[in-house]
Amino acid sequence: IACAYAMQGKTDPLAAAAAVVAGYHAVHPLTEAELVALFPLICTRLSVSVVNSALQRVSFPDESYLTISEPDAWATLERLETAHPRLAHYEFRAAAGLEPCLNAPLVTSWLRAHQDVIGPLLGAGGPITVLDLSLGSPLVETPVEPGDLPAFTRKVFERIRDAGAKIGVGRYDEPRILYTGPRFQADGNDRDVPRTVHIGLDLFVEPGTQILAPLAGVVESVRDNGMDLDYGPTMILRHEPADGPVFYSLYGHLGREVLGTLRPGARVERGQSIATVGDLDVNGGWPPHLHLQLITDLLDRDGEFPGVARSDRRAAWKSLSPDPNLIARLPEHLLARPHRSGRDILASRRGHVGPSLSVSYRRPLTIVRGWKQFLYDEDGLRYLDAVNNVAHVGHSHPRVVRAVREQMAVLNTNTRYLHERLVEYAERLTATLPAPLSVCYFVNSGSEANELAIRLARAATGRRGIVVIDAGYHGNTTTLVDVSPYKHDGPGGSGPPPWVRKIPLPDLYRGRFRREDPDPGRRYAAFVADAMDALGANGEPAGAFLAESVLSCGGQIVLPDGFLAEVYRRIRAVGGVCIADEVQVGFGRVGTTFWAFETQGVVPDIVTMGKPIGNGHPLGAVVTTPDIANAFANGMEYFSTFGGNPVACAAGLAVLDVIAEEGLQTHAARVGESLLQELGGLVTRHPIAGDARGLGLFVGLELVRDRDTREPADAEATYVANRMRDRGVLVSTDGPDHNVLKIKPPLCFEPADADRLVETLDQVLSEDYVRSDRTTGD
Repeated sequence: IACAYAMQGKTDPLAAAAAVVAGYHAVHPLTEAELVALFPLICTRLSVSVVNSALQRVSFPDESYLTISEPDAWATLERLETAHPRLAHYEFRAAAGLEPCLNAPLVTSWLRAHQDVIGPLLGAGGPITVLDLSLGSPLVETPVEPGDLPAFTRKVFERIRDAGAKIGVGRYDEPRILYTGPRFQADGNDRDVPRTVHIGLDLFVEPGTQILAPLAGVVESVRDNGMDLDYGPTMILRHEPADGPVFYSLYGHLGREVLGTLRPGARVERGQSIATVGDLDVNGGWPPHLHLQLITDLLDRDGEFPGVARSDRRAAWKSLSPDPNLIARLPEHLLARPHRSGRDILASRRGHVGPSLSVSYRRPLTIVRGWKQFLYDEDGLRYLDAVNNVAHVGHSHPRVVRAVREQMAVLNTNTRYLHERLVEYAERLTATLPAPLSVCYFVNSGSEANELAIRLARAATGRRGIVVIDAGYHGNTTTLVDVSPYKHDGPGGSGPPPWVRKIPLPDLYRGRFRREDPDPGRRYAAFVADAMDALGANGEPAGAFLAESVLSCGGQIVLPDGFLAEVYRRIRAVGGVCIADEVQVGFGRVGTTFWAFETQGVVPDIVTMGKPIGNGHPLGAVVTTPDIANAFANGMEYFSTFGGNPVACAAGLAVLDVIAEEGLQTHAARVGESLLQELGGLVTRHPIAGDARGLGLFVGLELVRDRDTREPADAEATYVANRMRDRGVLVSTDGPDHNVLKIKPPLCFEPADADRLVETLDQVLSEDYVRSDRTTGD
């Protein structure tokens, strides 16, 4: 009964029931008889439910409540109609931590004990090499079914030849990026869970290579999958050893001639030629190879059996298809897993990486590939990346990758030599900025850029004093921690040095002056006078004002109108300079303008850039005026070994090209406006959602426990970020109280992605933990 109700309304009812089984079995272990009976009993319960609803409808036609569960019960029954009862049994055994298929250990034990009677598999042998076809494999450049299969085939066989081998081996139990496309999506998922785990063994050889029967058996089926699935013909042999269990072996991607040579029921002997490896034209263009698979229970399937499985069903399907190397007999050490698991990585990281380096999410992610607005974990699960503004134009953008690769193959050296890439990039970059911002310095990161900006300001003014905004963050160097209240006022911080003063966060939702106050921008800006006075009293007159043009760590704060104009006026009136930190918000992210400072109608004296500037390649820049650059040129050389190298400049140029050619600034404005409106709808529907704000694709949703007091809901925000991760959408938290969900995805974020984000957020905000009141224990 519990399972039947847990299944209703779920697109994957078996997974819901398995979760109940796992929890129940942990407390009250189920017997084998109970596990066998459970699936039929669940179906019986659902059948009773719909019959009872039909009776209630006739007996009490005006009482709709009595039939309220009928549609979900019928939908669940219809989904379960396609579930094989024995597979359901195996899923429940797996959930209980038991060997799923009872026949599996019998088969594997028999094969291990009879290795001497197993014959060869291929008619032509030779040296082997193992190919990495996993999620992070460079053999596959895009995380979808390869569009250029002939090129993929060439790469596979080039890799085999380069290794001096005749046979390339694709591993068993390997999650593969090749299988994340639509063809491999499983029916009925609560989230995007494709069938990515390869449960066979691949042997890449020349087409026409003879395939031999390693064991005597009977042809169970010969099926041509080429017409509908592009897999080519598949043969399954049934093996019935006199002293062992019945099992099956599957041979896929065969030459089409097998269709006329062996028919179901035909006897084959060990060593008999049963087929050949098919060419590209019979299996959809995939590289010629034999797919070998063991099967312990055919599940009454007629000639077609999955060769890949969902990662969340791995245990059951590995029991149904154990390691086929038991009959291929390749050297085991060559087939060992080439990549560490997330658990191993985390353990090593704790021992060898500084503990100050944090890991995102309650259940850390092992991310192995990125593509456009998506990230992929080690099992092939796809996550919508709504927080990574480093991959500005999209993860692994081919244009940027190609530019970096081509330049790296030719030259990568420092700026002491003349190279056209440097000046071309400087010209292109400064062309996006208003006059007189025309002189560039290239560095490797946003931290280096802000560090250099402070040096430039000091050289131009002769002063150390600097004014910053509360909760601001500008980098990880010693100087930048000193000017970042987000760090020096937080855990482990020791407060600001005497040459730093902060002004209040210009927060129109929870700050001193709010949206309903008259002219809040100028009122917040007036605090600069007090900060400058305090610096002067310390003997450190103000030389600079440093602020992000939209505040990130402050909680995705859009500055009030007129704020920067008034602050800049006051700073310049005392001879100071104005630094705009555009590390997170530049390059078209805010949509309406290319640079976020332009939304405030100001022109800074110094602009710093990082993160998105190279789409992940280490690149940063500082752009300033000729006067400030001349003041900095005091005889001391400024040099960055890697800053402005040809490869970095190639990446930067490619990013500018992509932004322009793909219209990403306009795209950010359009998608961001719609996203902000949808988030505003969440504010209307959910009391915990206090404020939605942002510009373009730089957006925040602030969570509060009380709309009147605006008490920050920090624990709830952390919960929401983790639950979003569980549902395949990545967001994070920020703000002084860590109660703001920050949303700053790659600019290729589509309207459908925004819809998915909001829909998922809507569901999570409706969960009991978020909706309850922990202050009263409700």
